[in-house]
Amino acid sequence: MLLQQVCHTYKVWHTFAVMKTATVNEIKQELSAVSQAKLVQLCLRMAKFKKENKELLTYLLFEAQDEQAYIESVKKEMDGLFGEVNTSHVYFAKKTIRKILRIANKHIRYMGSAQAETELLLHFCGQLKDSGLPLHKNTVLANLYQNQWKKMYKTLQTLHEDLQYDYMKEVSRLEEKG
Repeated sequence: MLLQQVCHTYKVWHTFAVMKTATVNEIKQELSAVSQAKLVQLCLRMAKFKKENKELLTYLLFEAQDEQAYIESVKKEMDGLFGEVNTSHVYFAKKTIRKILRIANKHIRYMGSAQAETELLLHFCGQLKDSGLPLHKNTVLANLYQNQWKKMYKTLQTLHEDLQYDYMKEVSRLEEKG
């Protein structure tokens, strides 16, 4: 909008080339035709371009082999951040909690596993409940908790029956706390 206003004000009209983004299938076909050296070069360039790309490559190359250890390290990171929540004012607490949720969702995306999503969201909900924040008095916190609870429960239903049973025990333990 601002660019249009500036161009309109100075009667200067430029056309900008818009790059058409390729589909995943097109990228897959093109990558299969590329040499290994070129593929390494492309991955390194992608890693330099954006921090999330670098983090995803780090996960895939170094952490994906031991998913449970990675989940535990994410839980520890979440615990540390929950320890830093400023409970003196709900506004600051909400900001920190949203930050924790963003970090958890980022790691969930990296893993791409329903079990990891269930475990991390269950941990998030448990930590939020144990934080001592007034969830029932603050609508935003209550909605955030309920939405993550629903998301976790929906993902839980996609797991194998044995895993569902194990996680349901944890869910019922968490519900008894509240």
